Amino acid sequence: MSNLKPDSVIACLDCPDHVQAVLEASMWASIRLRAPVGLLHSMPSLQQKAAINYSGCLNIDDENALLEQFTSKEHLSNCELKAQGRLLLSQATSYCEQQRHKLKTYTLHRHENLNQSIDYVDDQAQLIVIGHHVTCKSTLSQLIRVSHCPILVTHAPFLPPTTALFAFDNSPTCHKLLNWLCKTPLVRALTVHIVMVGKETSDNCDALREAYAKLKQAGIKSKKTLLDCRDVAAALNYYQNQHDIGLLMTGAFGQSRLRELLQGSDTKKLLVSTKTPYLLFPKA
Repeated sequence: MSNLKPDSVIACLDCPDHVQAVLEASMWASIRLRAPVGLLHSMPSLQQKAAINYSGCLNIDDENALLEQFTSKEHLSNCELKAQGRLLLSQATSYCEQQRHKLKTYTLHRHENLNQSIDYVDDQAQLIVIGHHVTCKSTLSQLIRVSHCPILVTHAPFLPPTTALFAFDNSPTCHKLLNWLCKTPLVRALTVHIVMVGKETSDNCDALREAYAKLKQAGIKSKKTLLDCRDVAAALNYYQNQHDIGLLMTGAFGQSRLRELLQGSDTKKLLVSTKTPYLLFPKA
């Protein structure tokens, strides 16, 4: 029987260097969404697997010695992999409890790869939080591309944002993201900069103005900007850095595969270049 709770914030603990950041980001989102945090650890069932160094990934000493024992081995058996996962989930639960946010947390120990685990939670979660450097064979881009749930990618350390950049391109995916932002309490307390990169045409100006008005009507403090630049990722990075914006929000992989092949993917470029939390909304 599944213990997955609907509308959870799912914290993916697959990345040793980002476990604490993923937990911090998940707790930040959980408080705003008033949602439980599902602590997810994925472990494919393999006869032999190289040990992953989770020791010291959280500031909890009680069980670090046990995790270090697993790390010292070159390979782990299935039983040892399961024990390592249970210890990691126990540490993550303790860490969340120590923050005194009175959050509801529960654990999801999945005996499958991260792709399958994300597919398992995808339809019922409110938000998936993942570290920037995943340990699975699939790239971060591949995981995001197949998801139907918003995904928050975080670096370490996680810094709670006070401002956000919403990259608006008037696409169906961006309009879905716009509608979601107007409804979700996740960004309610943030100042949202809605930024469009493109020519200063009447169509672009009208679309940007309407989107800005919709955010304002939803009670979200907003600013709007149109940047005339050919390189979308470079323009967004420059604007974000110039205004010290703590959260980037875009649609995920809105371009066609052919355009990505010819021109490159703006989403991939931003995943590589941005150093702040990055919220990606699934393609319409």
